Amino acid sequence: MAKVKIQGHASGTGILTVTAPNTSSDRTITLPDETATLSTVASLNDLTDTTVSASAPAADSNPTAVGHLWVNSTNGQTYVCTVATTDANVWKSAEYPFAATGGTITYSGGNTIHTFTTSGTFTPAIAGTVDYLVVAGGGGGGQNHAGGGGAGGFRTATGFSVAATGLTVTIGAGGAGGSGGDGNQGSDGGDSVFSSITSTGGGGGGGRNGGSGGGGGGATAYYSANWAAGSGTAGQGNDGGDATAGYGGGGGGAGGVGADATGAAVGVGGVGTANSYSGSSVTYATGGVGGPTTNAAGGANTGDGGTGGGSGGAGGYAGGSGIVIIRYSTL
Repeated sequence: MAKVKIQGHASGTGILTVTAPNTSSDRTITLPDETATLSTVASLNDLTDTTVSASAPAADSNPTAVGHLWVNSTNGQTYVCTVATTDANVWKSAEYPFAATGGTITYSGGNTIHTFTTSGTFTPAIAGTVDYLVVAGGGGGGQNHAGGGGAGGFRTATGFSVAATGLTVTIGAGGAGGSGGDGNQGSDGGDSVFSSITSTGGGGGGGRNGGSGGGGGGATAYYSANWAAGSGTAGQGNDGGDATAGYGGGGGGAGGVGADATGAAVGVGGVGTANSYSGSSVTYATGGVGGPTTNAAGGANTGDGGTGGGSGGAGGYAGGSGIVIIRYSTL
């Protein structure tokens, strides 16, 4: 039988302790009759469920399972996988575990996303920074050949500081379409709010000011006066378009002014603005088309303006309700 020799490293001072089991029975340790290493963990690279990399993990950094540890050797930050889905993994920083409650929570592209389609409260566990999108309710279209509703105010920013406290989120309703009399203006959309950020509701069709202005109300056989187009709010939306005899101007949008009605053509609504904070690109806050046109209400949680009313005293259509999206990096 080979001899067993336990010897410390020549340059080291460590002590190897072998403790016998607390029993009166004999125990035998059998070592291989060759040079071998019982166990060596020289660095984190030697752990079986740990990755050491010069960069942070990404959503497509696919781990073996939930709980996988990732160490960024460049800055020393560590991350733990909390959702393991191929190419859509969620990693959370062990040093900076920013988290919050409120709204509908989803994950995409290394971000945690809180979507509010109804009013509520966003409550961070600790202070930190977030990105936000706040879209107000769109204005309603005016009645009978009147202007389209203006889009709800559109505001977005990154790196917004939040405290560890409940922050109010209010979702603005879409404005009602004009009714009750030929040429009546649509109602303004409701404001949407996140913390100290307020987006102004879109102006009603027929020339009401708002986040984006409502289009001018068109003169008709039933209503002989022309309203001037409504004005948008700086930094949130654009002006509505003017009317011509019998045709309404388009409501202003987040990305452009509403078009003027010309000759025998209604004004189209101003274009909206695309945003991907939800995890995919969505266009919000498009102005409503002036009447008479193919009638349509603004979509729910888009902030779009409603269209102006059609012929024969038809009422205008309601604007779309607003939305608030808050996201922060999971990495």
